[in-house]
Amino acid sequence: MARMILSLNGQTLAEYNLSKERYTVGRLPDNDIRIDNPAVSGHHALIINILNDSFLEDLNSTNGTYVNGRLIKKHALQHGDSVTVGHHQLNFIDNEHDDVDEVEKTLVLSREELRFDRIAEPPPERPGAAASPGAAQLLQAPPARLQILTGPFAGRELELKKPLTTLGRPGIQVVAVTRRGESYTIVNMQRGSGKGLPMVNGEPLAGSAQPLHDNDVLEVAGVKMGFFTG
Repeated sequence: MARMILSLNGQTLAEYNLSKERYTVGRLPDNDIRIDNPAVSGHHALIINILNDSFLEDLNSTNGTYVNGRLIKKHALQHGDSVTVGHHQLNFIDNEHDDVDEVEKTLVLSREELRFDRIAEPPPERPGAAASPGAAQLLQAPPARLQILTGPFAGRELELKKPLTTLGRPGIQVVAVTRRGESYTIVNMQRGSGKGLPMVNGEPLAGSAQPLHDNDVLEVAGVKMGFFTG
């Protein structure tokens, strides 16, 4: 569900969830989004929601409707658009866009955020040495992906592009998925936390690294994910 955040001079005044098909914006009391200011027309603008899309239309207002500083008559709203009505701003927030960001924040953690011993990494290539076959594979092989199977982000996918991807929540469960060429392994990074173990195909993930195979099902910090290589 999209939403509009009403503000004046940088101060938030109200927030509106756009759950209905039509919302009117204006100065009069019968508007869905009322802005009681002389610079705003009685019925200034109209927001129409059709499925997952939202559209803004100026209702022949006296002072006009602006989106990102540009005068408009009709406009397809995009995440982050700033609508100016009189002296007020309406910021359009697309929750679908927010959800993508939230998936990254919830499931993909930087190594600095994690509390585990340093992972052993392969030694750097010697100057002038030929690239190893494994390195060539890493460049050529398309990345595997994780598809979230449960929770509010079900259906979202995350490509495993990096040599090391960490998943989970510190203090609860954290795993690392490593990529070498076309091979992927998973290891539990938070042993002894007392919060239970991550699962692979319903089996607890113990101390040693475990290879991942197409269609494996992971469960980390209460979220189930499918691992796919195709």
